[in-house]
Amino acid sequence: MLDTQTFDSRDPEFKQPYGAVPSGTPVRLTLRPPRSGGFSEAVLIAYFESRNEERQELAMTWQGMEGDRDRLTVELPTGDYVGLIWYSFRLTGLDGRLEELGPYQLTVYDSSEVVPSWFGQGVTYQIFPDRFRRTRVPDPTGMVGGRSVHTSWYEQPCYRPDANGEVRNRDFFGGDLKGVREKLPYLRGLGVDTIYFCPVFEAPENHRYGTADYEKIDPMLGSEEDFRELCQAAHALGMRIMLDGVFNHQGFVSRYFNGDGFYPEPGASQSKDSPYYPWYNFSHWPDQYDSWWGIYSLPAADESEPSYREYIFGGEQSIIRRWLRAGADGWRLDVADELPDDFVHGIHQAARETSPDAVIIGEVWEDGSNKIAYGVRRKHILGGHCDGLMNYPFRNNLIAYLLGGDAYCFMQAMEQLRENYPPFAFFSAMNFLGTHDTPRILTILGVGSDCRDHDKDWRAAYRMTPEQASLGRRRLKLGSLVLFAFPGSPMIYYGDEAGMEGFEDPFNRAPFPWGREDRELTDWYTALGKARGELAPLREGDLRWLRARGRVLAFLRTKEEQEVLAAVNAGDAPETLELPWPAVDCMTGTALEAGEQTLPPMTGWLLVKQKGR
Repeated sequence: MLDTQTFDSRDPEFKQPYGAVPSGTPVRLTLRPPRSGGFSEAVLIAYFESRNEERQELAMTWQGMEGDRDRLTVELPTGDYVGLIWYSFRLTGLDGRLEELGPYQLTVYDSSEVVPSWFGQGVTYQIFPDRFRRTRVPDPTGMVGGRSVHTSWYEQPCYRPDANGEVRNRDFFGGDLKGVREKLPYLRGLGVDTIYFCPVFEAPENHRYGTADYEKIDPMLGSEEDFRELCQAAHALGMRIMLDGVFNHQGFVSRYFNGDGFYPEPGASQSKDSPYYPWYNFSHWPDQYDSWWGIYSLPAADESEPSYREYIFGGEQSIIRRWLRAGADGWRLDVADELPDDFVHGIHQAARETSPDAVIIGEVWEDGSNKIAYGVRRKHILGGHCDGLMNYPFRNNLIAYLLGGDAYCFMQAMEQLRENYPPFAFFSAMNFLGTHDTPRILTILGVGSDCRDHDKDWRAAYRMTPEQASLGRRRLKLGSLVLFAFPGSPMIYYGDEAGMEGFEDPFNRAPFPWGREDRELTDWYTALGKARGELAPLREGDLRWLRARGRVLAFLRTKEEQEVLAAVNAGDAPETLELPWPAVDCMTGTALEAGEQTLPPMTGWLLVKQKGR
């Protein structure tokens, strides 16, 4: 009896304003229960979660009839509250029965600060530094970690355990910052606005997520001067640089923990008098300590320790401030939901004080508005913490659609984010199809799964058949079109545009195939980047769905009088679609008339209105 005609939180007829609201905004809520239900009263019940779960009950006022339905309204004040409000409705029948609707989420955020728009509007390119481009074969002698270097750029990364049963990730290919600088024109030609680097600081492993020294560029990548020159060159081409901040843990082999004694200064494992000893929690010094997910080689930092906070963000020479001054434009926070909220806030504040245009993006794998980590509801996107998040819900739902799911499910998942996220976070999301933590998107779309039912040797050796590669390429074209047309920053994982394949780490981290690129895909991505750069609606326009049913997904991006229509048919049969105006496809130059048009199977359009019509 009580349905979306009674209340729909996404319909302005029932809730105004739409979605998340700034603190201090009153929210008007309306119910339209059927008169046949015989309800005598309705009450709004609101739980202010971060205010000790304060509960308010507000009687709704009868406003009259609309056809065969009653209309009741109430205004919910938010005052100075920031956090989630869970609200529901209790209706009482004339016969005394009770019926409830809800609960629904209302996100109330702090809007006192303007979030820089450059990140969400631009195209991002993720680089795994060791595997992008090298200018020389480096000599690892004397470097932390006991490294080896592949002499051939096209060898397979090591994946088997060593004699001790460990996968140590100490095999390097020698990608460097000068190599990235060489390829800046290529990246700019691809339409890239932001280069997001996986960690570049000294570390023993090729992925560099076990930081050894935050103050030093890894010598295999180059020097601090190389980094500064790269930033200057990127800025001169209109590009920005985002660094990966790994602050939840360091490496066992680091100047701070110094588990193998590589560094001359005593670390936490050598001496309790070390200035770094308070940074770690030992249950039995020196061999039992908190570590990230129980991995001994990644001792976890105590983010409540004042000296650690001062080092990372508090002091004038802190790590956050230092590298922004060196030329970086923002930080991506690794495992952001494992950092305390006030620690993230401290990073955010230090970044903005150092560079008012700096952006902080958090790694979160779920809906970041209501994420609970370690028993705490997180404040990721309530203002003053993260400006945007990595959008794994976008990736997961888009892949599900491309592999045969209903477009309606993708739309519903994205609408849930749009409803729950403050606008700044929705439009500053880092959207993607793949990262260094996921199998290559071409492989997933061509093979159809991650093939975990096979052993790792099988996955290491596997290469797609020509039929699988062709299917993966066609699906990737459709997925990337949606990616570049959707609100938020479209992020390319290095080499996806070149047709790289492979399952999970390290097979998704092979060296970039310079000279062996899939030109068809590279040209496609280049055209998408060009469209994103030239069409304002794709960078900052509103979103309106035209169709999301079955195998067809179509939506409009609108800014003032400009409109762009993205349409995808991921099915194997032609579909009809009503076009609102005569259009030209940016990807092919094909002209289409207004009205009903046939969208062929496995085809995507990026349409702009024909000039003068």
